[in-house]
Amino acid sequence: MAKTALASAPRIEIGLACDSGTSNAGIYGLTDLFTYAGEFAAKRQSGNAWPAVRITHWRVDDDATGVCCTYDSCPGAPHALSLLVIPGNVQAPEKTDADNPLVYWLRERHAEGVVLAAVCGGVFILARTGFLAGRQATTHWSFSDRFAEQFPDVLTETDHMVIDYGDVVTAGGVLAWADLGLRLTERFLGTAVMLETARYMLVDPPGREQRFYSEFDPRTKHGDRAILKAQHWLFTQRERAVSVVDIAEHAGLEPRTFLRRFIAAVGMKPSDYLQRLRITRAREMLEFSQASIEEISWNLGYGDVGGFRRVFRKVMGLTPSDYRRRFCQPAVPHVSSVPDRLSLSSQPSFAQGK
Repeated sequence: MAKTALASAPRIEIGLACDSGTSNAGIYGLTDLFTYAGEFAAKRQSGNAWPAVRITHWRVDDDATGVCCTYDSCPGAPHALSLLVIPGNVQAPEKTDADNPLVYWLRERHAEGVVLAAVCGGVFILARTGFLAGRQATTHWSFSDRFAEQFPDVLTETDHMVIDYGDVVTAGGVLAWADLGLRLTERFLGTAVMLETARYMLVDPPGREQRFYSEFDPRTKHGDRAILKAQHWLFTQRERAVSVVDIAEHAGLEPRTFLRRFIAAVGMKPSDYLQRLRITRAREMLEFSQASIEEISWNLGYGDVGGFRRVFRKVMGLTPSDYRRRFCQPAVPHVSSVPDRLSLSSQPSFAQGK
């Protein structure tokens, strides 16, 4: 009897730690992903039909004094969490309360050896536990400045989609729950199960980076009018190389003073700033034009196309050609002048397929 019960028990329990503002897409998406993974893993265990994964949802209880289980895919047995994931949360970046019962509960579970992971805005909740101090963490790229302000002891790195320290894992992007879920599936259930789950969900296996998708969003609300004037002017100069002396002159400042104030206000050197603007323009041209890589390089003032390719890959994590293949907008099909009724009658297969 004991052997039967043991054989029927799920291999691991994965919990989702939810709070007000938690994304439903994250909750249900992760629940589905780990459900599929558990089923695939079970089939590999001598055809065992019992799921290999127990999925539970946890929330702060009604009187806000503790955390309780609100969903259990395999109710009955005592809980034995191996992993807790905090899905994306749109309200978490706005909150500053460190006395949330969920935060205390997460600390207690971590002390028991439970792996903690978080997605997008949920990383703010994880950061309030203190476990990210002195470590790199990623969140949604649009939250980067806010995260850095709230948690100065955490090394904010939003280029990466997933950063894994073993006991704590962070993921950036609204839909990064898929990347995180597959990464954790590989750790707890193996590579074969992860790949099978990815194929079933039509999701790329882990390996994407957030910088493939993020937009350059420079600081502008810094209060330095001279620097802001320079930033506006630089935007109009994206297609040519500009020296620091030229920018300082346009800002009405002595070059050394300009350089010091620019770095203090914007957080990067003017040369790096202009490079990012030019790469942003290159992305637009790769997505919406048919210009060759060489033409784009020349139009943006890069005399050496090899140098352009190296800079683009350093900033974006992809070569220009790979970026175009992934993100190029398809050409708009030619609109025929044939009347609607004739167009429809000439394509019966579309109507029948609906």
